[in-house]
Order: sequence, then structure tokens, then C-alpha cells
Amino acid sequence: MWEKCQSLQNDLVALRRRFHQIPELGEDLPETQALLCAELDKMGIPYKRNTLDSGVVALIEGGKSGKVVALRADMDGLPIAEATGLPFASRHEGRMHACGHDTHITMLLGAAKVLNENKADLKGTVKLIFQTAEETCTGSQIMLKEGVMENPHVDAVFGMHIGTIIDPSIAAGTVIVTPGCCMASYDHFVLRVTGKGCHGSTPEKGVDPIVVASNIVLALEEIVAREVPSTKAAVVTIGRIHGGIAYNAIPGEVEIEGTTRALEEDVRQYLGKRIGEIAAGIAKSYRAECAYEMIWGAPPVVNDEEMAKLAAGAAAKVLGESGVITSIPAPNMGGEDFAFYLRERPGAFMFLSSSNHEKHTDGPHHNPHFDVDEDVFWKGSAVFVSIVEDYLGK
Repeated sequence: MWEKCQSLQNDLVALRRRFHQIPELGEDLPETQALLCAELDKMGIPYKRNTLDSGVVALIEGGKSGKVVALRADMDGLPIAEATGLPFASRHEGRMHACGHDTHITMLLGAAKVLNENKADLKGTVKLIFQTAEETCTGSQIMLKEGVMENPHVDAVFGMHIGTIIDPSIAAGTVIVTPGCCMASYDHFVLRVTGKGCHGSTPEKGVDPIVVASNIVLALEEIVAREVPSTKAAVVTIGRIHGGIAYNAIPGEVEIEGTTRALEEDVRQYLGKRIGEIAAGIAKSYRAECAYEMIWGAPPVVNDEEMAKLAAGAAAKVLGESGVITSIPAPNMGGEDFAFYLRERPGAFMFLSSSNHEKHTDGPHHNPHFDVDEDVFWKGSAVFVSIVEDYLGK
């Protein structure tokens, strides 16, 4: 069945370019949803729109009863001004599909077309999940609130991410799927240091929040260096500091923002706890105050061993054994809200390389110049179809 995906390649490229032109942010994706639903209508696949966001869930019922397998694609873009110069570049100023979500929608629709046309041969049901807000880590949680894992009850779930996430040296068209943890947790913290503003010539009359913030930043670096075992991966990164309005004045407040990453939940929770404790302690020692907010994102992405093995075997049918990687030196420290689905059901999250130096598609994600090798689209669709064939049986 998966072999039929190759004939869709040109259609997939054209469809991806349409999605690429209309990037939208967060949970409200009206144009994206409209185009998606129009394509599902063309195929005659029934679907349901979410009530809480622009997510869509479609259903393909096989000719015989059996298990239910879910396939997921995310749909949101990023607040980045596109600089690719592509003829089909974003029409929405300041917004861009800089992480490949436009291709995820496209590849899942390609798989849907083939599966729907051959549904009489399927022993079970395929649930297609098109979610919003992966970038803000709320889309999968909204899907779960909407009951995506029930009616009918989902038995396994699979997802795929295109690009250069694992290693830009991996050839385009290669699938990477590993058992166990494959991506880190990702969380966002905000520290607001409050001191007492005064003129720069008389610092003794105030409480300098810039000095306090500087000491907090240095101290937070020591959590990973001195408190987390060296055998456990963890990251604490400060990405933004803001404070002050004049070169010769001490401000009243400084804001610090950063992110944490971990491969284990206990390490993740420990980082969150210690950031707050250290910041509060340092602020107090300088006669300042520090408000702490941890905006919890997604837990680590942990693949079920059996489902990862099944996905690897299904991908090998499409790409050959040399086209599938099942072991990498270490999990990726990026995050993905697909983790919430894997907390509910066994499944696997895969990566499809689109790295091609000659086509300039080996650059980083979340970048104004991000692009993908369009030649791999049919392979992504085919891997999804092959997984369904192997999981449900025929």
C-alpha cells in the first residue's frame, strides 16, 4: 500500500507550498484549518473540528474491525520574518513555517489519501490528529482535553518531525527512530528581580537589581555543573535579560527569562525547584526581592520500545535498512509536546531528515532561512502508511 505514495510526490510539493504561504501562530489557525478541511473533504474523509482551538481530528475506518492507531501532525508556525526568497514564501508578515509543520500536515494528508483509498483492506481504524500550538506546548494538551484518545479508543500513536534536528550530516530521506527517551523536556522560567531605583552617582541610596540579576545568572549556571550528576543530561539557559532605561540610572526592576531541558522527570523537577530557591536566596542577601514563575512545558519524549521497533521495521520497508537509524549517541535536547500523547498511549516519535547541502536545506530550525528538501515528502507519507499496515494488519 505504501508504494502508492510515490505517485503523490508532485501533489505533495504543491500542497506544502500552499500551506507554507499561510503560517499562523498558536491555537488560532483559521486559514490553515480551512485548507486542511478542504483537502479532507476532497478525499471524503470525515472529521471533527475542535471546540477549544483550530485542531482537527479525522477518522478512516477499515473494512474490518481491529485496533485504532493515531497519526499526528502539528500545524502552527513561528513569529519569524521569512528570508528564504522562495517564490512561495510566507504571505503573512513576520510569520513563517520555520520548523517544517507545513510539511507535517502535507505528509499526513498524503498518507491519509492512500489509506482512505485502500481502507477496505485495513483491519482497524486510523485516527488523524492535526493539532495546533506545538511551539507553545498547548496543542497536544488541548487535543487530550477534547478527548482525542477516546471515541474510538486509541491503542497506539505515532508522530514524525522533518528537518535537521538530530544531525545535519544525516542524508535527506533517512528516518531516525530510537527506543526510550529521544527528546528532552522543555520548560520556560521568568525571574523578576525588584530592587530600588536611584541615580547612578549614588548607588548606596538604592538596591541595584542589575547586580542582583547578574549574580543570579552566574549562580544558576552552577546547578548543572555542581548539583546534577554528570551522568544525567540537563540544561539551564538564560535567553533574555531586560532592565534599565538610562546609562546613568539604577533601575527598579530587571527581568530574566530562560529555559530548562532534562531527559528525566526527576531532574526536570529538581531544576525547577532550585532555580526558585537560588534566585530568592541571592535576592534576599542583596536586600532585593525576586518573583519566580515556572511555565511548565512538555515532559521528555519517551518512545515505547516495541512501538519504536515496529516503526523502524515499517520505515525500513520503504527506505531500506540503510535508510533507518535506530541508535544515536544521545537524545536530542530539543522538546516536543508529542510527549503528552506518549504519556497516555504507547507509541513512537520519529525524525525524517531533509538535510541536503546542495539544496541549502541543512540549516537550523527556527531560522529565517529554514527550508526542507521537498523530495522526501512521499517518503514521510509512505512511512506513515507502512506503520499502519504493520500495526493494524491487512
